[in-house]
Amino acid sequence: MKHAKNNNYSVQHALYLKKIRRNKITVHIVRAAILVAIIGLWELFAQVGVFDPFITSSPSRVATTIADLAGAGTLFYHIGITLMETIVGFVIAVVAGYLIAVLLWLNDGVRRIFEPYIVVLNALPKIALGPLIIIWMGTGYTAIIFMTVLVSIIVCIMNMLAGFVAVDRTKQLLLRSMGAGKGAMLLKLIIPASLPAFMNTLKVAVGLAWIGSIMGEYIVSRAGLGYLIVYGGQVFRLDLVMAATFILCLLAGGMYAVVAVVERVVVKRRGG
Repeated sequence: MKHAKNNNYSVQHALYLKKIRRNKITVHIVRAAILVAIIGLWELFAQVGVFDPFITSSPSRVATTIADLAGAGTLFYHIGITLMETIVGFVIAVVAGYLIAVLLWLNDGVRRIFEPYIVVLNALPKIALGPLIIIWMGTGYTAIIFMTVLVSIIVCIMNMLAGFVAVDRTKQLLLRSMGAGKGAMLLKLIIPASLPAFMNTLKVAVGLAWIGSIMGEYIVSRAGLGYLIVYGGQVFRLDLVMAATFILCLLAGGMYAVVAVVERVVVKRRGG
């Protein structure tokens, strides 16, 4: 009888897992179908004249523009420039933001003093600092990376600090009662417990890093996907604008997917 119960449980569990897999496959199929429908309708409306292809472009014209850029040997150059700026700014913002959040958590007095300034800096429109950044950093990659860091770092600090503060107070009191200092508590409890907040911070920072790098290229650049968008708009080559935007979407989605894979691996190892 006991064996039968275990058997029944195994069958039910297998059916449950099969249902989860089927739901995931359905979600992926529906996502792909929506994307195909959007692209198909866009191309159809451009061909029959519902949309003016000069204004809205079309998937075929975007594909032709990307092929032309690849043929001219400039496509991967511009992609590489923007990708480098984004990744460098992302890494600096995440590392610096994490370390600053740690320092603020370690000293309550410093945190209370600087918290209002952090909130104000987060609310400040970063684009307004564009002229100052050009004067400070020049017109090279450094200015764009600095803009990327500026856009991302405050949110990284705030998210991580919120994750540190949200750790279970009872566990903190327990460690403190056992004689643990702030440093030991940070290493033994706060950092491991705030891992989900760190992964969420990475996800948010990915989007902000792309915003910062393209914003920087809007202000000052001689290469990159943001440069192509600005140049295409200035000379009314909207096919170039749409092509650069499409590539940006692919790159941003790919970078987010990498972070999501890292999160799954970390969560799996942590659960194990």
